[in-house]
Amino acid sequence: MNTGRIVKVAGPLVVAEGLQDANMFDVVRVGKKRLIGEIIEMRGDRASVQVYEETSGIGPGDSVETTGAPLSVELGPGLIETIYDGIQRPLEEIRRAVGSCITRGIEMPSLPREKKWSFEPLAKKGSRVVPGDILGHVRETSIIDHKIMVPHGVSGVLEEILAGEFTVLDTVARIKNESGDTVPVAMMQKWPVRVSRPYIEKLPPLEPVATGQRVIDTLFPIAKGGTAAVPGPFGSGKTVVQHQLAKWSDVDIVVYIGCGERGNEMTDVLREFPELKDPRTGESLMKRTVLIANTSDMPVAAREASVYTGITIAEYFRDMGYAVAVIADSTSRWAEALREMSGRLEEMPGEEGYPAYLSSRMAQFYERAGRVICLGSDNRQGSLTAVGAVSPPGGDFSEPVSQATLRIVKVFWGLDSALAYRRHFPAINWLQSYSLYLDRLSPWYNEKMGRDYLETREKTMRILQNENELDEIVRLVGIDALSPADRVTMETARMVREDFLQQNAFSDTDSYTSYGKQKDLLGLIMNYHDRAMDAVKKNAPLDAVLGIGARDKIARAKDVPENAYKERYAEIIKETAEQLGALTEEGGAAE
Repeated sequence: MNTGRIVKVAGPLVVAEGLQDANMFDVVRVGKKRLIGEIIEMRGDRASVQVYEETSGIGPGDSVETTGAPLSVELGPGLIETIYDGIQRPLEEIRRAVGSCITRGIEMPSLPREKKWSFEPLAKKGSRVVPGDILGHVRETSIIDHKIMVPHGVSGVLEEILAGEFTVLDTVARIKNESGDTVPVAMMQKWPVRVSRPYIEKLPPLEPVATGQRVIDTLFPIAKGGTAAVPGPFGSGKTVVQHQLAKWSDVDIVVYIGCGERGNEMTDVLREFPELKDPRTGESLMKRTVLIANTSDMPVAAREASVYTGITIAEYFRDMGYAVAVIADSTSRWAEALREMSGRLEEMPGEEGYPAYLSSRMAQFYERAGRVICLGSDNRQGSLTAVGAVSPPGGDFSEPVSQATLRIVKVFWGLDSALAYRRHFPAINWLQSYSLYLDRLSPWYNEKMGRDYLETREKTMRILQNENELDEIVRLVGIDALSPADRVTMETARMVREDFLQQNAFSDTDSYTSYGKQKDLLGLIMNYHDRAMDAVKKNAPLDAVLGIGARDKIARAKDVPENAYKERYAEIIKETAEQLGALTEEGGAAE
């Protein structure tokens, strides 16, 4: 342990000398209050430390003590349902100990030390184990089976394995390694946040994440193990989109990182998640969620740590073979923290003042996503899906954070302020957004949803693009100048926008839509489109075709509950066929 003296304090940056034995990214304790910090630059015996707490009252001459270890997270039973700050301090435990305000320098174990967990062994005594092998499991919540794995760097013969009630620090197994030494294994392990957890092999993503959001699942899907960005200006609904993803995505575990966003948004999560039921399990969403709250009023330096803390916890659950999603809201606030620290370090600024290494830091985060074969001898697979919100100033997607993100991620859900002002939510612009996973996912869609699913999607996209082109003509000469077929196209596009893409996050029936209902709902609209086109070609009256009674029922079809939509949609298709069929016969007779 090395102790130095502060020579300079500049906000969250502290410079100390006499730390020649320290290493980059070592955690240090600053001043009499022992504030937590991390070394981010070394020059000789001088270390620049970013402090994760308010530095008022700290001055030159105060001591800085290194711990000799990098910033690490504690991994083990007790993570699920817990709310942490950016450096994995449990906020609920801190509130119980010192009240609603976090006391500077407070030290609190990330995992409960006193709580006993029921450990059930799975590995057999005398068997040979390697890193990642599952020794046993703990029922952490009613839906999460927490698997206790052999720590990285430990292999050999399992000399002893115990069953019963243990704390996270108690020894549950002993492994005799290659050197003949016996290594005790507890349920808790530590891992440095800036180092990605190892795996055997990264695999291509082959299955989509079902989010329950129609514009995402049908038009711009993300794969399990994929990466996505949600950029959008203020008020366009980024946070609600991310809340919806965290609520309804068909992943096993969600790690939600509130990185520099408003405190009331994290409050919404804390209030809603315990009450909402997971559509797959029927249990509370909190029973599969880890929350990291590093809101805008918390120290700016901790924003960077919060992102790494979250993705390290996600990698740990991925290594158990789970499908995990990391939701980061928002990476722009993280980039702003990088810019502030870079300015205080007096580094050469890059574009718009951001550090030159902005792109590489963002890539390091998103590259930790993926579908992998986990360590261990059972070849289990896990996936980590990363979704980051971007908040470009003024909605300008050409700014550095948006551009750096778009070069890395494969799904772009571009939020549009014009759609938001028209009260169209989710305000994802279907002409700007894209997904590069469609080719990879097509075999899954063909097998699970039928070969007509992707054809219907392509047809829908063509109709929306045609509407955009026809809209220019309408603005110039009016809608009456369009042919009957183009009028039907315009009307179908309006139905797609209002009756399919538009979704109410606060409605019990409309907040979540299963893949089957999405396919059938879009099928209702396309069925109307095809029959209407046929009717106008046979000289049926256009106004009558556009005004049939079944249209109103199609408009309300998305509000039909999941357990009743099959019968109701079949009735609407029948009515549409009868009403348009009658008009077609009239048109044919008139001709």
